[in-house]
Amino acid sequence: MFYHLFFENLIEVFSPFNIFRYISFRAIYATATALLISLVLGPFMIEKLKQLRIGEHIQEEVAEAQQSTENQNKAGVPTMGGVLIIVSVLISVIFWSRLDQPYIYLMILTTLWFGGLGFLDDYSKLVKQQSLGLRGWHKIGLQTIGALMIAGYLYQWGPMEVGDPATRTALALPFFKEVQPSLGILFIPFATLVIVGASNAVNLTDGMDGLAIGCTLFVAGTLGIVGYMTSHNEIAAYLNIFHLPVGGEVTALYCAALVGAGLGFLWYNGHPAQVFMGDTGSLALGATLGTVAVLIKQEFLLVVVGAIFVAETLSVIIQVWSFRTFGKRVFKMSPIHYHFLLSGWKESKVVIRFWIVGLILVLIALSTLKLR
Repeated sequence: MFYHLFFENLIEVFSPFNIFRYISFRAIYATATALLISLVLGPFMIEKLKQLRIGEHIQEEVAEAQQSTENQNKAGVPTMGGVLIIVSVLISVIFWSRLDQPYIYLMILTTLWFGGLGFLDDYSKLVKQQSLGLRGWHKIGLQTIGALMIAGYLYQWGPMEVGDPATRTALALPFFKEVQPSLGILFIPFATLVIVGASNAVNLTDGMDGLAIGCTLFVAGTLGIVGYMTSHNEIAAYLNIFHLPVGGEVTALYCAALVGAGLGFLWYNGHPAQVFMGDTGSLALGATLGTVAVLIKQEFLLVVVGAIFVAETLSVIIQVWSFRTFGKRVFKMSPIHYHFLLSGWKESKVVIRFWIVGLILVLIALSTLKLR
């Protein structure tokens, strides 16, 4: 909105408004705006959720471990705080993005679809007192429908390098400069898998104060940087990555807003948490990160920088497979962050160490852009 107001309409009146044309300037202020909105709205939203008695229900085994290691009972802490993240992101994006670019609406649709699905799940669990929320297949089905719509749109009208439609469905592989295979129609199921998988991976990681949102900040920041690089002709050519001006601009600014909103949410979600994001936030965040990765052709980079999310998901798969096949558990509890908790680590130590690993993954992921 500000781009159209100040740069397109008022540039002749006041030439310094030319600054609004730069992605870096708008991304910085998108971060600041989302952070400010989340900090200001946070107390009001937390109090409102408390009044509605929308509090988290904690598994008995986890609750006992959390109380024994941190002396904190999390039962009753308000959840569905993901609404705060979504509102902060969307307001900031509307203020600072170019609204003439179609991919911004695709990103908004992604956030709202998966955030709405998470809201339904939280509402079923916390208001209707259905302990498991939506049935698993119902949730996966609705996620898949949303992801298929996104993937289908990108297959037909996704970003591409000028004069090369094949790049619309191409893959960029870490460490391989010249290997960029085009998936063709297989792009649709592949992109759907990335989006649904990322959504559920962040959801599984959400279980400790600040864990999921902290890891999300690392991933969103990395994808935002890479998105900016793809929008810049010289940088993209130097690193031999796809040059996708429109997709890159949208993802850079959207990730910037996500970082700001995430930092504001972490202010209230850090130990001891005053609010949890719930499925409303985790499903939306994961799907948003997945869609960003698909837009800038960095699906495999998402696996690298989001390896914590991958590990959390694999721990659940391994645990279920082992128990059903051999009747034994590999971990004391899954997802894997609960294994460390039940092993005697304090919750804050688990979270901080996961953050440290997340930072290392950022450095590894960015290094892969040059090691090609």
